Amino acid sequence: MTRHTVTLIPGDGIGPETSAAMQRVVEASGADIAWEVAEAGAHLMDEYGTPLPEATIEAVKRTKVAIKGPITTPVGTGFRSVNVALRKALDLYVCLRPVLSIPGAGGRYDGVDLVIVRENSEDLYAGIEFEEGSEAARKLIAFCEEEGAGSIRPDSGISIKPVSVTGSDRIVRYAFEYARKHGRSLVTAVHKANIMKHSDGLFLRVAREVAAEYAGEVAFEDRIIDACCMNLVVDPTPFDVVVFPNLYGDIASDLAAGLVGGLGIAPGANIGDEYAVFEAVHGSAPDIAGQNKANPTAEILSAAMMLDHLGACDAAERIRRAVRLVYAEGAHLTGDIRRTTRSDRPAASCTEFTDALIAAIVTLD
Repeated sequence: MTRHTVTLIPGDGIGPETSAAMQRVVEASGADIAWEVAEAGAHLMDEYGTPLPEATIEAVKRTKVAIKGPITTPVGTGFRSVNVALRKALDLYVCLRPVLSIPGAGGRYDGVDLVIVRENSEDLYAGIEFEEGSEAARKLIAFCEEEGAGSIRPDSGISIKPVSVTGSDRIVRYAFEYARKHGRSLVTAVHKANIMKHSDGLFLRVAREVAAEYAGEVAFEDRIIDACCMNLVVDPTPFDVVVFPNLYGDIASDLAAGLVGGLGIAPGANIGDEYAVFEAVHGSAPDIAGQNKANPTAEILSAAMMLDHLGACDAAERIRRAVRLVYAEGAHLTGDIRRTTRSDRPAASCTEFTDALIAAIVTLD
C-alpha cells in the first residue's frame, strides 16, 4: 500500500480528542499515513499574533492534503475564522459535504443520500466589511444614494457580496463533474435571483450555461433558497447534488445535517485545484473539551473522504461500514446521539466509541 503524508491540524476545544480518535481508526483501517502535525487555533495568538501561523499554511502546501479538528472562532469580535483563512490561502473553492442517513443515528428520515457543493471563496464570506460610522461606510452610503441604488441608513455597517462569473462557473462545473464521476443524476442550483438579480442572478445564469454542456448526461434544476430549505425539511430524498453560493451553502449544509442526526456525524472537505483540507463541520465545543465526551464520528468520516481522495478507497470503505455497524448495534454511542435517539442506554465516551469502531473494523477483515 502506498504511504501518504498528511498534515494533521488537531485544532482546539474537542479537536485534539476527535483528531486522536480519528488517527486510531485510520491506522486500524489499514491505510498507511504519515502524520505531519501543524497547529492552528486561539492558543497561538500570544506567540504568533495569529491563530493560523504561516508555517501551518506551508505545511499544507508541502503535503497537499490535510485534515483538521474544529477550531474556535470568536462571535462578533476577535480574529476571523481560521477555516476561512485556510480556504483563502489555499484557494479551496469547493466545500463538499455529503449528507447520508446512518441507521441508529437518530435521523428524522431514512434513505437520505445527497451531496452539498458549496462555493467557498466569495459571496459575503469574502469578508469585505465596513464598520458603522467609518469613513469608508459613509462614502459607500453616499455613493449608493448618488447612483440611485437605494437608501441606506447612516448608522449601518456594510458587507459587500461579490459573486463572479469565474467563481460561479468553477463551482457549478465541479458539481456536474462530481455528479458524472459518482453516477449522480441531478444537479440543483440554489439561489435568490428573484431579489438579488446582479449577484444571485449571475450565479443562476452561469449555472444554466454550464448545465447546458452536460445536457443528456446530468439533469439540472434550480430552486430559490427559502423554498429549497422548506423542501429539504418536507422531503430531502429527491435531492441529489445541490450546489450553492457560499452563505446559503453554509446554512443549508447544517440544516441538512440535522435531518440525518446532527453535526456530530457530518463530514466535510475543502477542495481546490492543488490542495484539499478535510474537516468535521461541527464546532469546537469548549464546554466538553477534555472530558472524553466528544463524538469523533464526523472527524472519522472526514478521514474516510480523505482516504478516497488519496486513492485508499478500500480503507475508506472499511471505516464507513464499521461506522454503520456500530450505530446500528447501538451499544457504544456518545451522548449527543443518545439525546437524539432518546435511548435509555448510558452514553459511551469518545474512547469507548472509538474502541468499538476499531473492533468493528477488525471483524470486516
